[in-house]
Amino acid sequence: MERNKHSLITPAVLFAVFVLYTAAVALIDVKPVGQMNSNVGMATINKALSDAIGVHMIWYDITNILGILALLIAAFFGVVGVIQLVTRKSLLKVDRDIIILGCFYVMVIVCYVLFDHFAINYRPVMLEDTLEASYPSSHTMLAVCVMSTAICQLKWKMRDEHVSRIVQGVLAVLIVLTVVGRMISGVHWFTDIIGGVLLSAFLVSLYVWFVYEAGGPGRSRNTGNEKIRRQRSAKRQ
Repeated sequence: MERNKHSLITPAVLFAVFVLYTAAVALIDVKPVGQMNSNVGMATINKALSDAIGVHMIWYDITNILGILALLIAAFFGVVGVIQLVTRKSLLKVDRDIIILGCFYVMVIVCYVLFDHFAINYRPVMLEDTLEASYPSSHTMLAVCVMSTAICQLKWKMRDEHVSRIVQGVLAVLIVLTVVGRMISGVHWFTDIIGGVLLSAFLVSLYVWFVYEAGGPGRSRNTGNEKIRRQRSAKRQ
């Protein structure tokens, strides 16, 4: 238990860093350099990098496809949870890490809606007829959150270690490709990408902490205790 309490330091530090960074983006060097003269935090560095990179819609399309892939991965784990619920006939018997993963996905959605309604920065380019909130990068957050937790699931559950490492490597490459591709596309400010990475790191670390605080990957504590009792009873007989 002490180890799990200590591990909460990581998500706590990441959360503090994200909050401080977000405050800096919202308050430091704010200038009307965005579309329709919208204010942009850390304007000097954001404007300089945006002008240097330009806009590359091919990368926008590629990262959109990777975003759809991330949604499919999330849907896959949702199906896994439903199958476990149906076959085991009890929510308490569904793997604890899957239940927590579902709660994690809800947190990601809440963060998306929150920052969509309380905009920190707007996109450097007009993709619609109106300004769109761009901080933090939702595609970055989606890719890092979904694919990082998928990597955790592979580590915990895939028996073939060789195949597991290969798939983990592919997912890691897709994370990097999405983050870098979103920056190259030019539809986000540099600070949007960093904000997305920081928020994702906090959420993923919190997910891992909750899983181990709940007893580690696998079924619920009650199911595990029941299995131990059965083993002990069999030994007595």
